[in-house]
Amino acid sequence: MDLTPRFTFALSLVQEAGALALGYFNDLGSLTVQSKGLQDMASEADLNTELLIKARLAEAFPGDAFFGEETGSMAIAKGQGVWVVDPIDGTQPFLSGLSSWCVSIAFVLDGVLQFGTVFAPARGELFAGGRGFPATLNGKPVKRHPGRTIRGGLVATGYSPRVSGAQFLGPFTQLLEGGGMFFRDGSGALNLSYVAAGRFLGYMEPHINSWDCLGAIAVIEAAGLKVNDFLAGEGLHRGNPIVAGVPGVYEELARMNGL
Repeated sequence: MDLTPRFTFALSLVQEAGALALGYFNDLGSLTVQSKGLQDMASEADLNTELLIKARLAEAFPGDAFFGEETGSMAIAKGQGVWVVDPIDGTQPFLSGLSSWCVSIAFVLDGVLQFGTVFAPARGELFAGGRGFPATLNGKPVKRHPGRTIRGGLVATGYSPRVSGAQFLGPFTQLLEGGGMFFRDGSGALNLSYVAAGRFLGYMEPHINSWDCLGAIAVIEAAGLKVNDFLAGEGLHRGNPIVAGVPGVYEELARMNGL
């Protein structure tokens, strides 16, 4: 399968979806917000942005499957490609008026991540890359962080109540005691993209959902950096732990997280 038409379409679509989400972001007072669980919020901005993406993909590639955070997964047949979408990753920052949120679109074929795009419209940053597609930020090649140990810069972290505090605090404590420093701003996809772009040394989280990370993982892999096999087992539908980083740092973080 020639993936170039899908990749090109995804680049345009993620920006169209980002523009829609940004319109909601600029008028937060009009949104109706609902809770999906502990520290898990959504609004019509999330749903309507996903519905736009889903409709555009169904029209352009009717033979592909779709898996979105808000509308769920359709049946995926063997050999059928699937689009994995988070319409607004970082909903809490989004609803708080912070710019640390993004739209993420990834494409998986036969269980293999092919490419991804991550767009942070409030920051004007578009990340993209995949198998056969270079890792870029706003169309320019990314450069990896020069650090080789956790002492050489910032490591981004993520957490959700889907795991216990102890599961998070074990590796987090090791990071701090090893001389590392952390960063967190509420969007896994965006922080992982910053690993690809050389802003962070690495990223770790004890559990993350596929829609929150696959778009960025594709960019990380295209940049030649390291990430664990996120799609192993039921990773697509149930999520997995994630560790990513530059060589040296990845190995340190993987040991801390038992990977």
